[in-house]
Amino acid sequence: MDNTFTGRVAILGLGYIGLPTAVALATRGIEVIGVDINEATVEAVTQGHVPFVEPDLAIAVSGAVSVGRLTATTEVPEADAFIIAVPTPFQDDHTADLSYIEAAAGQIAPKLRAGDLVVLESTSPPGTTEQVSRWLAELRPDLRFPHESEGLPDIHVAHCPERVLPGRIMIEIVTNDRVIGGITRQCAERAAALYRVFTQGSILTTDAASAEMAKLVENAYRDVNIAFANELSLIGERLRLDVWEIIRLANHHPRVNILSPGPGVGGHCIAVDPWFIVGAAPDLARLVRTAREVNDSKPLHVAKQVIERASRFRNPTVACLGLTFKANVDDMRESPAVDVVEAIANAEPDLDIRVVEPFTHCLPAQLEGRPNVRLQSASDAIDEADILVLLVDHEQFKAIPKTRLEGRVVFDTRGAWR
Repeated sequence: MDNTFTGRVAILGLGYIGLPTAVALATRGIEVIGVDINEATVEAVTQGHVPFVEPDLAIAVSGAVSVGRLTATTEVPEADAFIIAVPTPFQDDHTADLSYIEAAAGQIAPKLRAGDLVVLESTSPPGTTEQVSRWLAELRPDLRFPHESEGLPDIHVAHCPERVLPGRIMIEIVTNDRVIGGITRQCAERAAALYRVFTQGSILTTDAASAEMAKLVENAYRDVNIAFANELSLIGERLRLDVWEIIRLANHHPRVNILSPGPGVGGHCIAVDPWFIVGAAPDLARLVRTAREVNDSKPLHVAKQVIERASRFRNPTVACLGLTFKANVDDMRESPAVDVVEAIANAEPDLDIRVVEPFTHCLPAQLEGRPNVRLQSASDAIDEADILVLLVDHEQFKAIPKTRLEGRVVFDTRGAWR
C-alpha cells in the first residue's frame, strides 16, 4: 500500500485539537478545509485568527490561511480524507455522549467516494470507531465499509487519538508518537500515511479498539496518580503536615514520582476519559472509579474550607485566583477552579467574591450574572481581600511577592506560595 498521502483533507471540529491538526497538515502542503458549526469560529479562521489561546498557533493559522492551504466553512466538502475532532463529553450517568460523533458521521456520509479515508480523533470508548463505520454504512449502502467487508472496502475507517498537552500543542502534535488503530490493518496503514505527513514521532499501528483503550488508559493513569496526591493532601491536613514537603522527600526515592495535589482535576481528557473505562467494565474498574471520585470531590472540599474560614469574619471579601483547568492557558473545560468558585457562591450568596483570571475578559456561564461574583485585576483583588484562594498556578500569580499576601488568610491549593 502507498505510504504517501496526497489530496484534500476535511477536519470536522476546529477546537483545541482540530485546528492545530489542520495547521500541521496545511503547513506541509496539504489542502485542508476546516468545518465547524460555530459561525464565529469559521469567521475567525477565515480571517486568519485563532478563537482561543495556544502558543504559536496564531502565527501558524495566519500563515496557512494566507497561502491558501487552510480554509474554513460550516458545510462539509468532498475530500479524500475526513478527520472527526468533535467533543465527546459524558452524560449525567458518566457514559459517553457520542451524539457529536454521530452528527459528524451524518455530515460526512453524503460526501464519501470510493477510496476515501475517515479518521476519528475524538477520544471515545472502545468500539466507537467501528460504530462510526456502521453509521456510515447505514447512510451509504452503496459503499463497502471495513466492518462488513471481507475484501477491500471502499472506505477506510481508523482511530488516531490526540495526545497533546494544552500550552504545548503545536510542539507535541508534531513530535509525539501517535497510535493509529484501524478496523482492518489496511485501514490503519491508510491513516498512518496521512499522519506521516507531519508526525516526527513514531507511528504505532494496531486495531481500532486497542487504540481507543490506550488513549483512555493514558489519561486514567494520570488521574489515578493525581488522586493519590490529592488523597495525601487530605491526610496531610488531618495530621497537620505539609503534603508538598512530604512529596518532595518521597520523590527522592529512585522509583517514586508522586504528582502534585490541587483543587481537583480538569480539562477535556483526564476529568472525562476514565469514566469511559468505568462504563466499559463497571464491575472491574474499581480503582479508576475511586480515583475519579477522589478528584471530583476535591473542589467541594476546598470550597467548604473557604466557607468555614469566611464564617469567622464579618462581611469578608474572598479573592479566588484562577479559573482555567491548568496554568497559563485559557481553557476552562471541566475546570475544578470554576467548580470551587461556584460552590462557594452557591453556599454563601451574600459573600463578596472577587475572581482573577488573566486569560479571560468575562466570567464563564456558571458564574456569569451572579451579583456576588465579579472579575477583577489581581492587584485590586489582593488589596481588597480578607481571604485569598490560589486555584491556578499561573506564572503571574506565582510572581506575586509574599509581602503582598501578609495580613490575609491564604489557601494555596497549588503549593505555589510555600
